[in-house]
Amino acid sequence: MEENQNLWTKDFIFISIINFFLMIVMYMLMVTIAPFAVEEYGTSASMAGLVSGIFIIGTLSARLATGRVIESIGSRKILLIGLVLSVIAVALYFAAGSLPLLLIVRFIHGIGLGIASTATGTMIAQIIPPSRRGEGIGYFSLSTVLATAIGPFFGIYLSQHVTFTWLFVFSLVLGIIGLAMFFFVEKRPEEEGHEVSEPADAPKGLANYIEKSALPIAVITLLAGVGYSGVLSFLSFFAKEEGLVGAASFFFLVYAAAILVSRPFSGKLLDRKGGPFVIIPSLILFAGGLLLLSNTATGLMLLVAGAVIGFGFGNFQSCAQAIALFGVPIKRIGIATSTFYIFLDFGFGFGPYVLGGVATAYGYRELYLILSGLIVAALVLYLLIARNKKPVSA
Repeated sequence: MEENQNLWTKDFIFISIINFFLMIVMYMLMVTIAPFAVEEYGTSASMAGLVSGIFIIGTLSARLATGRVIESIGSRKILLIGLVLSVIAVALYFAAGSLPLLLIVRFIHGIGLGIASTATGTMIAQIIPPSRRGEGIGYFSLSTVLATAIGPFFGIYLSQHVTFTWLFVFSLVLGIIGLAMFFFVEKRPEEEGHEVSEPADAPKGLANYIEKSALPIAVITLLAGVGYSGVLSFLSFFAKEEGLVGAASFFFLVYAAAILVSRPFSGKLLDRKGGPFVIIPSLILFAGGLLLLSNTATGLMLLVAGAVIGFGFGNFQSCAQAIALFGVPIKRIGIATSTFYIFLDFGFGFGPYVLGGVATAYGYRELYLILSGLIVAALVLYLLIARNKKPVSA
């Protein structure tokens, strides 16, 4: 029985590292590909934004289909497809000799990342003991959290000290290492699809792509994702406007450190006490961090806001992912994982387009104040749903 409760297995560690490499490459290129497009092709700022954003469109497209396909052919095979496609896409950056080709490569790379990351999330959920799911997903999601801090740092550093070609080389090396590690992940019966042909009672229509029980927490996640997209997209502009560029360079490191400190406790609390004991304080802290950000006047206040947002959104994200999988049959975990990521990516990908207009009309301080209100609204919605829906309060 003790062996069945073991969390830190070889497969858990390898899949987490593979996901870490995938995300580092994603964030390295996310912060550098727009400047690359401007420097290489002399494109406009809006078109450079499209080069960056089309990646998310590819990711969303892949996630819609991947959850369903995992049921048929298994998460391990899907991961291999996603890793191979990601490596091919990164290699194609070297051959992207025009802006249209670069857009196509970015879209393909987004598809590869969407496939692979949905598979890693599914495989992790399958190998974690159910009684430790919150804790396990919390530790696994650290691979993404660390990448959000390390990826942009490496991307900006490399782009300032070497050519973009070397940035692509580094990305390709990480992709190849991740692909090589895949072959050390053991096959597991529950990871392999068994239903090549659909049974008579198979879900139809939208249920092929969306897990209904995951929708309530996924909607809350979308709102939280929009809130955090405002931090990701506009913090540098806000810091420059307020003369806090020096402190802003450490913002995401402080954010990641806060999550590293709190994640082991939040995951265990979720498993033992249930969703409300983690989600409610996390959303309160997130709203408070955004409120503090809107009133920031010094570098210290900015970093404190980063820590509070880390305690808030950082822990919300991992615990919400675990809640999305609570009570889901093993064969539907892929679709539930895909459902969660679709809503999260939608918030991340399309939030900035809406928030950019808000920032232009009202300013960055007012933007973060409005986003704080949005998270309060998300909290109220969560409380309403949690009172009636077990999937949210499990």
